[in-house]
Amino acid sequence: MSRAEPAFLGDARLRLLLFGGKGGVGKTTCAAAAALARARADAEGRYLLVSTDPAHSLADALGSLAVPPNLEVLELDAAASLERFRTRNGSFLREIASRGTFLTDSEIDRFLALSLPGLDELMAFLELTGWVEAGTYRLIVVDTAPTGHALRLVEMPRLLRQWLLALDALLAKHRYMRAVFSGKKDRDGVDAFLEGLALSVKRVGTLLADPVSCRFVPVLVAERLSVLETRDLVAALTQSRVALSEAVVNRLRPASPCPVCTAARGRQEEELRLLLVEPAAAPLAFWGVPLLGGEVRGSGLDSFWSGASRLSLPERSVPVPVPVEEAPTVLRPLPPVLPATSLLVLAGKGGVGKTTLACAAALHLAERSPASRVLLVSTDPAHSVADALGVAVGAAPVTVTEGLDAMEIDSAAGLEVFKLRYAEEIERFLGGILKGFDITFDREVLERLMDLSPPGLDEVMAVAALMDVFASKRYGLVVLDSAPTGHLVRLLEAPELVEGWVRAFFELLLRYRTVLRLPETTKALVTLSKNLKALRSLIADPARCGLFAVSIPTELALAETVDLVAACRRVGIAVRGLALNMVPPRGESCPLCLERSRASDAMKLRFQLAFPEMELAEVVDEGSPRGIPSLLALGNGLLGGRHDG
Repeated sequence: MSRAEPAFLGDARLRLLLFGGKGGVGKTTCAAAAALARARADAEGRYLLVSTDPAHSLADALGSLAVPPNLEVLELDAAASLERFRTRNGSFLREIASRGTFLTDSEIDRFLALSLPGLDELMAFLELTGWVEAGTYRLIVVDTAPTGHALRLVEMPRLLRQWLLALDALLAKHRYMRAVFSGKKDRDGVDAFLEGLALSVKRVGTLLADPVSCRFVPVLVAERLSVLETRDLVAALTQSRVALSEAVVNRLRPASPCPVCTAARGRQEEELRLLLVEPAAAPLAFWGVPLLGGEVRGSGLDSFWSGASRLSLPERSVPVPVPVEEAPTVLRPLPPVLPATSLLVLAGKGGVGKTTLACAAALHLAERSPASRVLLVSTDPAHSVADALGVAVGAAPVTVTEGLDAMEIDSAAGLEVFKLRYAEEIERFLGGILKGFDITFDREVLERLMDLSPPGLDEVMAVAALMDVFASKRYGLVVLDSAPTGHLVRLLEAPELVEGWVRAFFELLLRYRTVLRLPETTKALVTLSKNLKALRSLIADPARCGLFAVSIPTELALAETVDLVAACRRVGIAVRGLALNMVPPRGESCPLCLERSRASDAMKLRFQLAFPEMELAEVVDEGSPRGIPSLLALGNGLLGGRHDG
């Protein structure tokens, strides 16, 4: 390491600074600490710190800290942002729909209430667009959602362009008819609305690619799954032409005679070696931040960057006395999975070890009940199941062991297939109607109608498709490695919204069935509707569906776990136990280990008080197990016995 300072802390040219990465690596801490540093160093400038993660942590991270008067802090409320957008622009959207479709006023109102794609990321992007355009703030610092949904945020210019093209298609026929029958070719207020929005989207898209004015800073920890996810994140951001120049490696162990610290430092050095020699990482400057004894919150944020140092390739100076293949020690295992369970969900804040524990649980359950095959499914857009298992996993089930298959759902691809089949059917239908009838504009409207699909449709369609798995009778149990808390909650609550959209679209097809005949699309919508109803019935049945919450002993994780359990209760899903992962091992005389153990013990008590009715398992942080043998051993300890310690 060499002492210096990350450029994003002092570059006055920056207008937009985004922190992103795998959940639980310290994105919120980095974003809050950077915003505080910039605002305190420039009392004359106005600064904004904003969270776009549905499971916000900014308020918890800042605690009772007195924020400087020139720094505004906002946890973005996507629903409130959507309502403001509709209030400002609803008349334009309604006019566009009435000009370009054969819908009634009530049908238009119904679709406008449902049809905005990617609610959280869309609203976050539109709010950011407004702030950037207004020039109110010298710098906007963004605490993004975990990797998969952060990528959706930075890809929003492309998605919004598709949405704007769909809206423009609705207007094209009206413009043509007006020019033919009235001779008017001038643009009106509705055209100006679309043109203005398109220009704003273009400007922010340009800003995201400008390395002078914008910077995306990946945040990670020196663990294999985090390193691999960061590699994929950097590649995706580079492909999207988002400006990158620095990354932060958080929670690095200091040199120490303590055997626990020495083992952990050795494992981290091996991961850093893998990271720093990765070709995709070569253009980035990596900054290391040391592990501290307690959670960095409140006043601790002001000194967070004081320990940052520039990283270079480490020498192999430290042996690794504990092989990474060994399974962590499990204290107080989880309650056993009920025999009638069909769906088991592992859920929690990003970075708490959901994927590791989901893999471990699936391997154990497959070994315990070889006659009933188990399917392990990941719905997180940033999949890690394949990395954890050390087995190639894709969008279709592949065999992991004799009793276990695994798959990583590509929700975006599933929606694209649905749209493609719809477009092909539209093409066949329009190709068979009366010759000489001018359908150019109607064709484009119908083809782009699916681009106005509702928020979360892709993810809900993907999970609803699992009902086909249950119908096949091939698997007795599905273990779900879910997306991080905020997006899981949206997923659990989205079926009702999507059912409303399916019902509205289906009724539209029925109303115009004598004119618009789309039997394959109708059949697909009927299947989706049935699957959504079956999914809602399944998750509300405590005999067939259960959830294990996964957390870690920190204040931020506790707050998010409280929100998760409350959301599960709202939708009727049974929370059967809580796995407290990454409990620090006890060092005999190391000050750092002792401080971390004291903090962990205090947080364990807080968890017990927050969830007195719930069985609390403990998993000691002794490295990230990878590969089937170590994960199976973890699963056997997690679910296979009663050995309270």
